[in-house]
Amino acid sequence: MKSGQIIFRSFTAWGSLFECLQLKAEDTLLVRGATCALGYAAIQIAKALGCKVIATTHRKNKLTLLHDADEALLDTGELAGTIHGVTRALELVGPKTLSDTLRTVEKGGIVCNTGVLGGVYTLNNFDPIKFIPNGVYLTGFFSNYPTQDIMRDIFRFIEDHEITPKIGAAYPFGRISEALYDMDHHKVNGKIVVTV
Repeated sequence: MKSGQIIFRSFTAWGSLFECLQLKAEDTLLVRGATCALGYAAIQIAKALGCKVIATTHRKNKLTLLHDADEALLDTGELAGTIHGVTRALELVGPKTLSDTLRTVEKGGIVCNTGVLGGVYTLNNFDPIKFIPNGVYLTGFFSNYPTQDIMRDIFRFIEDHEITPKIGAAYPFGRISEALYDMDHHKVNGKIVVTV
């Protein structure tokens, strides 16, 4: 049951971290926009692997929710030049902060754009030659259809490392409108679960 609750966000985190970022234990991972369900899953998976994790949020009152990360930072929109040693970055804010994230990772680093928490969905007048720093790599992960082998690997990893989801609140299906309201108004810290 615990594995089933975390599996959806874990698939997106898994694909972003392993397929796109090629994450290894020796990496320092930046999770930008980490106080969402996907961010929590990414932190848990990366820490279980042995990585150093730097996690950000733009809400000061949510910094304490990032206690699983090695370092929690308030995201002002400008991280480049303020942190060093980042070899991999999971961009969950999206195009709004992508340029800054690309300038934050070390040469040879990889940035995976997976989220759009910042409300900006595209990059206008995108010129990859000028936008992507020399020696830095940009990729993205789209959660499509996982294979049975991938799902088996995820379940095994979750169980082997005893990862459990960060559940902020559970609502019965009859209160789904309340769950959506609380989600939209940031009233719950952690994953919202609706039981059927």
